[in-house]
Amino acid sequence: MTKPATDALIPAATILLVRDGAEGIEVFMVVRHHQIDFASGALVFPGGKVDALDRAEGVRGRVDGAEGLDDWEFSMRVAAIREAFEESAVLLAREERTGRVVDAARLKALDPYRDPLNKGEIGIADFLEREGLRLAGDMLTPFAHWITPNMMPKRFDTRFYLAAAPEDHLAVHDGYESVDSVWIRPDVALREADAGTRTIIFPTRMNVAKLGYSPNVTAAIEAARGKPVVTVEPVVTKNEAGKPVLRIPAEAGYPVTEEPLEAVANVAKPKA
Repeated sequence: MTKPATDALIPAATILLVRDGAEGIEVFMVVRHHQIDFASGALVFPGGKVDALDRAEGVRGRVDGAEGLDDWEFSMRVAAIREAFEESAVLLAREERTGRVVDAARLKALDPYRDPLNKGEIGIADFLEREGLRLAGDMLTPFAHWITPNMMPKRFDTRFYLAAAPEDHLAVHDGYESVDSVWIRPDVALREADAGTRTIIFPTRMNVAKLGYSPNVTAAIEAARGKPVVTVEPVVTKNEAGKPVLRIPAEAGYPVTEEPLEAVANVAKPKA
């Protein structure tokens, strides 16, 4: 993954929280509120923009797995964990005193911090110091890196990370930025999107499909660790028939390398 060449991009991060279900790997996804200005109403992974407080003094010293990361990549991982906590009540963090991942009882006690963190009323460094916690950055595995096409008015530089959800953390949507949530198998999510009962935007759909290559959590993490992340910045071009398409690099490892531009621009709305 490389740092973008323009400051016009908005840095953002997201986590594919995964678990092993009875019929295969499942990923936690939320439905964006219809008043959100990006991907409103769509099924997405928990995530959001990097906050200035994610880079504040004192944060790096409270993150496991930060060694060797430049400030850009470091802030992405902090934002991914913070956003997952705010949006889904899953916190990838350890007790500083014991080194253990926070359990369900502790997580419940930490729940009142979700809203103040989201509103910027408290920074992640102060939260961690007050509660004696360390972010478990080493639980994140880089999975994908997408940059919004330059034809779009608002452009994001988004890192996608993969993480096994702690077994006793009950993932739930926040009721503000997201209004519904689901643990879902990749094949089911794609099938429902094709049927029009779910709205899934192109980058999300591609990453759901990529996750679906793996039968379980262990295999998914091993696969992600075994391949370099290829930056995807879709470009608008024309196919052999002269039709406009959105094209992505084949080496990124997705099931398709191009999509009709009309299909991407006109994502099917959920049925009533």
